[in-house]
Amino acid sequence: MSIATVSRVFNQSAGVSDDTRQKVLDVAQKMGYHPQAFAQGLARKQKNTVMAVVPVISNYFFMEVLAGIQDKLSQSNFELYIFNVTADEQLFEQVEHVLKRQWAEGYLFISIHLQSDQWKKLTSIRNPIVLVDEYYSNFDSVSVNSVEGAYAATQHLIDRGYERLAMISALETSKPIQDRIAGFKQALTENKMKIYRSLVVQGDTSYRDGFTERAGYEAMLKLIDKNPRPDACFCASDIQAVGALKAMRDRGIYIPIISYDDIEIAEYMGLSTIRQPMYDMGALATQKMIDRLDNPDKQISHTVFSPELVVRASSNGSHRGQSLYGEAVKENSE
Repeated sequence: MSIATVSRVFNQSAGVSDDTRQKVLDVAQKMGYHPQAFAQGLARKQKNTVMAVVPVISNYFFMEVLAGIQDKLSQSNFELYIFNVTADEQLFEQVEHVLKRQWAEGYLFISIHLQSDQWKKLTSIRNPIVLVDEYYSNFDSVSVNSVEGAYAATQHLIDRGYERLAMISALETSKPIQDRIAGFKQALTENKMKIYRSLVVQGDTSYRDGFTERAGYEAMLKLIDKNPRPDACFCASDIQAVGALKAMRDRGIYIPIISYDDIEIAEYMGLSTIRQPMYDMGALATQKMIDRLDNPDKQISHTVFSPELVVRASSNGSHRGQSLYGEAVKENSE
């Protein structure tokens, strides 16, 4: 049997009888041979790869999304490449560089937050792009209703009887942050409560758009130094909340807090939060990508999940005076 015949079988080409095809597959199975998707793609002048473009892969949020992507791709003939960009002032240039190199057939952008005019420039790219945790009308997208989630988190604090509410934000260039600020303010407005603009703060660290432990730590220190301090705090992400909790511990202050994402560590820290279906977001975005590659002219679709309120100890006023780290906390008088 010739090499050309074997090649035609693995590339699913015509001109091979069913009997011959089955013989080749049986031998390959016995030898444990599986054709590598990228090599197959080169033979057909296709790459058979999907690239996930992420600002950081060590973040729990991204790991959950990537798990959903990988599991969905494992059911298809595509391989996953991951490209890590730096979320700084050169972000757009990095993204443009990746796309122009055409390393993949399609691209999944996870929490890549660009300006509207920058997204518009990318619409000229021939390869399909699917957005995760972001929205632009010309690309397929998967996101969570951040307005609804922030509203639910804030309403939860209001229902607990807290009145002077703060929010730890991040860079407002990102659509999720814009929506979470909107949801926070909407809940206060509908409850006829005052919006303290000085209590909507962010850290001094802009790395990863401010979605870091350090940024949360810095922002909470600012809130602790307010006079009077807030009664409770809504934090834009669990990652920031980790830093905020440490700031409270370091200062010996406890402010009830609720955050956003429900990454795995949140449960072990007793952190009230808004749950995002991160794994499902990755899996669905990947399916959208596969569908787009199969049918480039299909109608653009946007899927918006509804978030879920998860109540734990951190937002419970009865835990005042006790650290989530299991240590005694001294309440400083104002």
